[in-house]
Amino acid sequence: MSSEEAPATAPAAAPAALPAKNIGFRKNGKQWHETKKAFRPASGLTSYAQRSKERIARATMKAKEKELKDEKEAARQARIKAIRDKKAAKEEKERYEKLAEKMHKKRLERLKRKEKRNKLLHT
Repeated sequence: MSSEEAPATAPAAAPAALPAKNIGFRKNGKQWHETKKAFRPASGLTSYAQRSKERIARATMKAKEKELKDEKEAARQARIKAIRDKKAAKEEKERYEKLAEKMHKKRLERLKRKEKRNKLLHT
């Protein structure tokens, strides 16, 4: 009798698999194909916290890049300014040398001082 009871209880304990939900006929008429889901390979892979951390990291990196770029541009502008100043000083010196050929030395020095005062007043 115990051998008869065992097979009877085993099928009753294992419930049958639930049938798939009947959706109805497919619009294109190919009922034999499996229904496909939307292809979203990246959805749900990263959490909001991780995305926000990446966003913050990207922002700090961009700020650092901008700082370095500004530093480089400032150095470039300083070099350009130095070249312009040097060129202006050279032109000024040549102009005074040309005047020195015609004028007396002391008069030229007075003229230089006067121009220097005017330059300081007007800049």
